[in-house]
Amino acid sequence: MRTVDDVADVRTGDKGDTLILAVFPRTDEHYELLTRVLTADAVASHFAPSVTGPVRRSEMPLVSGLVFELPGVLGGGVTGSPVLDGHGKCLSYHLLGMRLP
Repeated sequence: MRTVDDVADVRTGDKGDTLILAVFPRTDEHYELLTRVLTADAVASHFAPSVTGPVRRSEMPLVSGLVFELPGVLGGGVTGSPVLDGHGKCLSYHLLGMRLP
């Protein structure tokens, strides 16, 4: 079974306690696949129960990218979270492990 890691790269960022994931598929075919499969609901489900609100997805067709905003995942943000990775940098690997149909 394939995972996101097989077809894309992911970068992370943060705004408060919101995790931001930028997904960059490696080919146009992979972009079409991930546009269909990586819905806001699918990503929210993959990160549950950490998500505290609606996940927002933005398509960036000119750069073949998808950007997701996941509220609450960082548990208070860089200065308010007791977790080791307040920026959520390692959470890109969590999305990379998501299985694809």
